[in-house]
Amino acid sequence: MKTLTTSRRRTRWGTGIAALIAGAALALTSSPASAATIDVDYDVNGTTQIEKTGSTITLGPAVMHSFVEDDGSFTGDMVLPGTRTEFKVIGFIPVTADVNFTPTKPTTGQLTRVGRQRVLTSESSYYVRLSNIKASIFPLFAGQNCRTVDPVVIPANTPEGEFFDIAAGGRLVGEYTLGEFENCGLNTWLINLLVPGGGNTIELNLTNGRLG
Repeated sequence: MKTLTTSRRRTRWGTGIAALIAGAALALTSSPASAATIDVDYDVNGTTQIEKTGSTITLGPAVMHSFVEDDGSFTGDMVLPGTRTEFKVIGFIPVTADVNFTPTKPTTGQLTRVGRQRVLTSESSYYVRLSNIKASIFPLFAGQNCRTVDPVVIPANTPEGEFFDIAAGGRLVGEYTLGEFENCGLNTWLINLLVPGGGNTIELNLTNGRLG
């Protein structure tokens, strides 16, 4: 009986939070006199696929702290945890590396109404850093300052046919170009031969929206 009561309380609490966010979202469609800013946090998990190396990098878990203005403007801050990648050179030499994404500015975007639903377009900017690089068991000594020369601009938008719910979140996808690296010691040329290029894809899942 105690377990059932606790479960009901949690359900009511979750429903109450969703109702609060939904009520705030309704303010976005109201008159300017009742305009409001919604402060919502989302859990974020995802992956990015690097075209040139054929590797998949796990993104998250992370939390995006976001603000939605009355005109649909979207601003978010998200610090991604360090991750790791693995791929093979010339088909059989395994290469591993630690990967870090350092944000250069907040994520910005726009929530746009499509009928009674919404879609989100957004853009983030990160320096991509590589460290602890190994070819097989041999370290490549790229140092701790090996990173892209310029920030990598990554768009992430609601896929066609899907929608973004302010309370529940949604799926975001995009394609981006990974530029050249610098400060990687004697291996800078090798990294720039193997990694940079276009056609890289990203998929993020924003879930569990809650008032920030």
